[in-house]
Amino acid sequence: MNLQVAETHEGYGNFPLFKKGTPVSGLEADEEYPVHAEAIWGSGSNQHWFPCIIDEHETFIPDIYVSDGVLNRDYDPTEIIVEKGQKLTLLAVVFEWLYVKDENGKSGWLPASKAISTTY
Repeated sequence: MNLQVAETHEGYGNFPLFKKGTPVSGLEADEEYPVHAEAIWGSGSNQHWFPCIIDEHETFIPDIYVSDGVLNRDYDPTEIIVEKGQKLTLLAVVFEWLYVKDENGKSGWLPASKAISTTY
């Protein structure tokens, strides 16, 4: 699916790709990133994104990416830096965040509220 950036996103962090099976520690609830009532998955106070530590890196992770204290898939928590109007390709939707790739091949996470579906 093609997307266009509706609002500039500064991004947060530049992380390596963490491989499936990498230990995840420090998982705890974070009030800043709950699933909102208007979200596609979950509602109200259901929590899906958690602060954590992966390979000594402090970051956030969706709960569905962790099983028994380890990553159940490869994961790169880097948020993409994009400008309003920039074109993107949607790679995945995880709760209120989109995993996207820009026209230069750089990929990262973007809040769903900062992109709109488009054709180009």
